Amino acid sequence: MSKKNLSPNDRQEFLKQLEKRFEKNMNRHKDLEWTKIQVKLEADAAKLWSLSEMERTGGEPDVVGFDKKTGEYIFYDCSAESPKGRRSLCYDRRAWESRKEHKPEGNAVDAAAAIGIELLTEEETRELQKIGSFDTKTSSWVETSADFRNQGGALFCDRRFGRVFVYCNGAESYYAARGFRGSLRV
Repeated sequence: MSKKNLSPNDRQEFLKQLEKRFEKNMNRHKDLEWTKIQVKLEADAAKLWSLSEMERTGGEPDVVGFDKKTGEYIFYDCSAESPKGRRSLCYDRRAWESRKEHKPEGNAVDAAAAIGIELLTEEETRELQKIGSFDTKTSSWVETSADFRNQGGALFCDRRFGRVFVYCNGAESYYAARGFRGSLRV
């Protein structure tokens, strides 16, 4: 069995967990049917593994949409705060390598790639905030354009006072209350 594959027992348990979350949060995915989503998940062991890694690191992944053009279901991290297992990371490898001392354990871009997900964009973060209040005590790195990143900065978002805010910071910075949220298409 490959590393990026769940055992049959773990697969069934995790699918039950995702189904419970799906049923508990119908406001996130109106007009979608769990049985169709489950069929897609059962057909793609690697994507199911990625979702389980989102879960393991505290993301509480859930379905937030369906792309009619591609036929893919869209999952986001839906934990109330930035996933605990993905905090205290600088933005990317270049930022991590630039730190001379007090380096964090890693960086958000590489951590996302290692589990097969994408960082949420600013737009995706705003869409997520329409279905609930997320990052009211924490913040999350978001995908940052190359031109902005080449100037040394990176973007992050949070929700304060009922509004979504986008900020910039040096990409090499890291904080205990800043992590990242991811997305996965299945």
